[in-house]
Amino acid sequence: MTRALIVGISGQDGAYLAAQLLRRGYEVSGSSRDAQLASFANLERLGILQQVRMESISPGDFRSVLQALQRTEPDEVYFLAGQSSVGLSFAQPVETLDSIAVGALNLLEAIRFTGRPVRLYHAGSGECFGDMAGLADEETPFRPRSPYAVAKATATWLVANYREAYGIHACTGILFNHESPLRPERFVTRKIVAGVCRIAAGKARKLSLGNLAIRRDWGWAPEYTEAMWRMLQQPEPGDFVIATGASRSLQEFVACAFGAVGLDWREHVESDPGLLRPTELRGGAGDPRRARERLGWTATVGMEEVVARMVAAERGERGLEP
Repeated sequence: MTRALIVGISGQDGAYLAAQLLRRGYEVSGSSRDAQLASFANLERLGILQQVRMESISPGDFRSVLQALQRTEPDEVYFLAGQSSVGLSFAQPVETLDSIAVGALNLLEAIRFTGRPVRLYHAGSGECFGDMAGLADEETPFRPRSPYAVAKATATWLVANYREAYGIHACTGILFNHESPLRPERFVTRKIVAGVCRIAAGKARKLSLGNLAIRRDWGWAPEYTEAMWRMLQQPEPGDFVIATGASRSLQEFVACAFGAVGLDWREHVESDPGLLRPTELRGGAGDPRRARERLGWTATVGMEEVVARMVAAERGERGLEP
């Protein structure tokens, strides 16, 4: 039985990945800083909490990481933990760099120390590319414009260095935005969907948002966690851009969400300058050709369907199955 350790199992991606690995017959361990006190609501919502072995791991503490690897003896490690909000990273840059970059370094060094043939997946981000005029691929230079993106870029280069210098089977998935009903409401996509459903139910009248002109490449999270697994099954490790290849504006996302409940977004959305970030990416989209050619992976769920599924789940009309 293949053993997997998911560092950051409580989040959206960790929960969907755990469900997919369990269906493949894996023995799955997951981590939190304090596994006895942490909330694993997403695992409960997917009905898999009792099938996962929990570990307490602090990614910023090398000894904690090393001991967890020695206890679980995983064949595959998925590093999905760390401060995950771009907006929050401006308020908490030190925590962001520590939890992402130092966490990745500790895992890499612990794998090197044990000497076991562990395969490591690191969750990178399309945010590393900064503003782009066209599609970004694996050779596009990084130009990060937030503490979050700086941390992800640092971790990505660490993974590449350990892969080349020490022969570790480590890879980075450079994932563009991917959404689902398991997103917490501090993410703008879930905030929009939850706000729309409250307005449709007569529980609110307005939805406050920042810059509606920004453009992003939005996909469906369970498809992206499938890509993570496929990366670690390759005979040779490498980095892959995971994206739909389509850039859509936040205004389009908003219009789609309100349209799903039969409302005109222009009657309910108000601009709040306080929600603008110090630096904001105007646009970006990924080129997933390498993933299609080498992994056999293609995004099949576009933005409109992502929104429709999230709204249906928020209203209790659809389940959460990946």
